[in-house]
Amino acid sequence: EVDLEERLVELDLRSDSDIPDVPPPTDSTPEILKKALSGLSARWKNWWIRGILTLAMISVFFLIIYLGSFMLMLLVLSIQVKCYHEIITIGYRVYHSYDLPWFRSLSWYFLLCVNYFFYGETVADYFATFVQRREQLQFLIRYHRFISFALYLTGFCMFVLSLVKKHYRLQFYMFAWTHVTLLITVTQSHLVIQNLFEGMIWFLVPISSVICNDITAYIFGFFFGRTPLIKLSPKKTWEGFIGGFFSTVVFGFVFSYFLAQHQYFVCPVEYNSETNRFVTECEPSELFQMKKYSVPPLLQALLGWETVNMYPFQMHSIALSTFASLIGPFGGFFASGFKRAFKIKDFADTIPGHGGIMDRFDCQYLMATFVHVYITSFIRGPNPSKLLKQLLILQPEQQLSVYKTLKSHLVEKGILEPSLRG
Repeated sequence: EVDLEERLVELDLRSDSDIPDVPPPTDSTPEILKKALSGLSARWKNWWIRGILTLAMISVFFLIIYLGSFMLMLLVLSIQVKCYHEIITIGYRVYHSYDLPWFRSLSWYFLLCVNYFFYGETVADYFATFVQRREQLQFLIRYHRFISFALYLTGFCMFVLSLVKKHYRLQFYMFAWTHVTLLITVTQSHLVIQNLFEGMIWFLVPISSVICNDITAYIFGFFFGRTPLIKLSPKKTWEGFIGGFFSTVVFGFVFSYFLAQHQYFVCPVEYNSETNRFVTECEPSELFQMKKYSVPPLLQALLGWETVNMYPFQMHSIALSTFASLIGPFGGFFASGFKRAFKIKDFADTIPGHGGIMDRFDCQYLMATFVHVYITSFIRGPNPSKLLKQLLILQPEQQLSVYKTLKSHLVEKGILEPSLRG
């Protein structure tokens, strides 16, 4: 019995070098592309495959933007699920030889629980008037957090019941693996949707800046790259990093100028319960109204301008683009370190020349958190529309109490006449 215990403990404490290799992904490049590019070297073949697939993905992305906010939310949810699947699959492949009980089932169950919690919070925040008209939804929203906790607690108890003596440590490894994956994918995708509700421009500019930086850094590195940037990603170069930075800042500034002219992109996304549709109609805020700025003296001699007309949001786009090009890549470096730890080249082989979905969105999740923090810290103020929705779901006596308190306050401020009746 003692010898068996010692052998199991030794198995449980295997070093990283003993971790089973993950089977390499297969080449999913379409045969028509393989034949068309068969005469090129591997380097140029990869260039053309990446370029063609990048243009195809950008075209699909523009089509989804045209289809509206709801389709963008579905896109975010789909990407979240696929990224989660790719990371969980790596864990499953690495530890599949142990035959851990319920690992995959519990992983997907926890994904369902966390999505139920976050999307329920979104419904409560942005669809209050819709919920108010449906009694069944009122119950779900009122007890939403309790139901979410009960669902999670069920999964937690199932995990405890699944523990097997000889696999305790590995099972807790995978429990932590699942929760960290949820933190990276579900939480961040929730922030992406929160940013989208602030206005499509807060969704498009950050995401497009990351895409632009990824493309331009690759191009500059491909043609001019000589100096390695970081050991985690040997193909990354300082030339690509610097070229990507300046290109992204210019792109973000110009792209913001175009988007700021259209209500469709700058107005907060709101749900119209009468038409059962998302609407983007409003009086644009000061961020999206043209203003005149004085050009710094040093630049006046260079540009020949004393003043320049631009949208205030364009100044914010510089901050977003700077983060996307200087800090955003560290999300990619983190992913590179993760893949090296498990001896894999890509998270999956979903997109030929690019790898998995997670390989394309490793920087986007970090960007989403920054944008959310940036909006809450420097942009967002009191939201009358959201406050009104919350007032409408109060009981009549509570609404009357709020009305009397507000009236008394306005009278004290001298905004209403004391004799005004209501």
